[in-house]
Amino acid sequence: MTSTAAGVGRGRSGLLEKLLATVRAEFRTEIYRPAPGDPVFVAPACAVAGCDRVVSMRGLCNGHVIRWRHRGRPAMEDFLADPGRPVRGRQALAVCQIPGCRYGNFGKGYCAKHYERWRRAGRPGLDLWDAPDLAEPGDAPGECRLSFCTLWAEGPLALFCRSHHERWANAGRPDPERFATDVELTGTAHIDLRDLPRQLTLELQYGLQCRSDAHRRTTPPRTVMQAVRFARATEVDSLLDLEEEQWRSRAKTQVVSSPVLFLIEVRDAVEVLRDGAGWESEYPRDVWRLERLPGITTPATATVPRPRVRLHFERIGQPWLRDLAKRWLRLRLASGLSVTAAHTGLDALVCFGDFLAHVGVDRLAGIDRPLLERHLAHVASQPGGHGLKKGRISNLNLFFQAIRQHRWDDALPGTAAFYPGDIPPEQAATVSRRLAEHVMAQVESEENLDRWDNPSGRLITLILVHGGLRISSAICLDFDCLLHDGQEAPYLRYFNTKMKREAAVPIDEELEQSIRDHQQRVLERWPKGTGVLFPRPHANASGRLRMSDGSYRQMLRRWLARCDIRDEHGLPVHLTPHQWRHTFACRLINRDVPQEVVRVLLDHESSRMTAHYARITNQTVRRRWEAAMKVNIKGEHVALDADGPLGQAQWAKTRYGIATQTLPNGYCGLPVQKTCPHANACLTCPVFVTGPEFLPELREQHTRTLTLIDNARTCGHSRVAEMNQQVAANLDRMIEELEDGQEKVKGAADAG
Repeated sequence: MTSTAAGVGRGRSGLLEKLLATVRAEFRTEIYRPAPGDPVFVAPACAVAGCDRVVSMRGLCNGHVIRWRHRGRPAMEDFLADPGRPVRGRQALAVCQIPGCRYGNFGKGYCAKHYERWRRAGRPGLDLWDAPDLAEPGDAPGECRLSFCTLWAEGPLALFCRSHHERWANAGRPDPERFATDVELTGTAHIDLRDLPRQLTLELQYGLQCRSDAHRRTTPPRTVMQAVRFARATEVDSLLDLEEEQWRSRAKTQVVSSPVLFLIEVRDAVEVLRDGAGWESEYPRDVWRLERLPGITTPATATVPRPRVRLHFERIGQPWLRDLAKRWLRLRLASGLSVTAAHTGLDALVCFGDFLAHVGVDRLAGIDRPLLERHLAHVASQPGGHGLKKGRISNLNLFFQAIRQHRWDDALPGTAAFYPGDIPPEQAATVSRRLAEHVMAQVESEENLDRWDNPSGRLITLILVHGGLRISSAICLDFDCLLHDGQEAPYLRYFNTKMKREAAVPIDEELEQSIRDHQQRVLERWPKGTGVLFPRPHANASGRLRMSDGSYRQMLRRWLARCDIRDEHGLPVHLTPHQWRHTFACRLINRDVPQEVVRVLLDHESSRMTAHYARITNQTVRRRWEAAMKVNIKGEHVALDADGPLGQAQWAKTRYGIATQTLPNGYCGLPVQKTCPHANACLTCPVFVTGPEFLPELREQHTRTLTLIDNARTCGHSRVAEMNQQVAANLDRMIEELEDGQEKVKGAADAG
């Protein structure tokens, strides 16, 4: 025997001993029957009244599903009202009509023995025939071996009644005990582990025990049986005989099914039992399984407590770079770095490793500033957005800093570093992501909201629209998420998944009541509580697994199509949940809510982030502009008919001037197609417009202009004095008219 084979044998022997010591007696059985109402291995009964078989699909057992199909797939209500006779194997078999005889019917209502005697007697009527008693006094024939059958066995050596004897013969006359067990298991909730290698049986029993103890996900016995048949077909003695990827590839489907995932999870549990979990066993591997590393920071949106996440270091071709990458990411994960950030860091090193292989650098000492400048160009040429490229450079720089800081390898040159400015700044988004009010009116319509077929989806939508939360924060809401201040005003407490902190946002009483109604629905399904406001509706035994954002997005797409929500062009709307956050912020800003208040409501770190969301609409700027009193250089009011045929065009012209020509004391009203011929001579320009907000600047300029005229006259500069005299006259008229307008507004306010 080779040393490798001997090691495998010792490992398998040690694992077998651990399995024998770990698997409890309730699971150490070849046929595991979950208890009725088991919350994990769920097996609901067939919807047909009186049928004791378990559901196969559509709420029906396999026999009734076949019958429903043969009838042409009628409405389920109609089928359940008249399902027909009990399915095969469940109805009571016909018995001989002779009183006291329990043999099965053969013909004309008689058993085979009475039928032959009745035929020889000339086929008399039952009331005229004196039928013999076939049972000896005190020695009645034995009953059929099947526990649910009360008929007599056909002979002294027979084990089954006539019908079941034929069924046994048609099955190839298998072992009678095995046949009896198989018949009794038909249509029941069970997990059959017979005819498997000893260790494979123990591994699956251990997997059932782990799944039951975890008490998280529901697993129908039929799913487990599909996994058992798949494992049996591979002809392995242990699940560890194949790697995870080999199990996946043998599934021969693009989407790995639940039975295969069950096998993979059982394999993981068995491997942890054999090798243990933690950094000492995981660090040497080239593929880290993060669910086996205690203390790892998992995403707040994870639908399971410890999701199956992998870090694939084998993608780094250079062994020296791979070793440093492992050391760096172990340090970052142990210090609380998120799993997502670890993936980003590994991606940066994989990209760098590919670049080093391309340019032929095979050692750390060969990395210098000129090489990194070439890498900058390489990253810029790769597909992907600005965030991906920025992450690859910034993480690589952090990697170099860690090597120097912790003295992992002194061969790294001091010039190997990136500097501010190496990464082009991200261009600010110019297109608002808020939704048009035309669309929001359809979204918030009670008629459309009532078309949600899932109460959770409806409530999440209301929270996103009226609370401005991110979808990741909404699905992570705790069950107890309502707070009240000293005035009993309601607030929604949530976890800001981006900033990693708790926050609260005020809500109205209507949304508060909707949340309380939803809490009641959750408690009706999970009376012991869930801890989360939006539990996953399926495969969730404890109710503590959260709904995923992907599930909500799918529900949202179906709801939008069902409501036929369309944009202003009549096209179907395609929106993302995050657009409601932008819309929430824009609505607040355009209702004159201060930006600092909006920042607090959105729980932003800085006002810059808020400015990205909350943009003032053109309509708001126009409303405020129209509310102000405007005068030209002659002191005349500028008339703007907002409802006139040229109103929108006039507004567009003025808005363009505000955006493109910033003046210290007013606005430029020049048409957008023309260039200014006055060159900073705005106070003599016929298209100059100003308002009361510029009165301090106009007064100051008026004083300076009068001083300039006096100095020009003293020095004999008559031309300069003449030119500024016109400016002073224009300023006089504008200031006088604006001051008169302010007094009128003040008088009207006092009178009111």
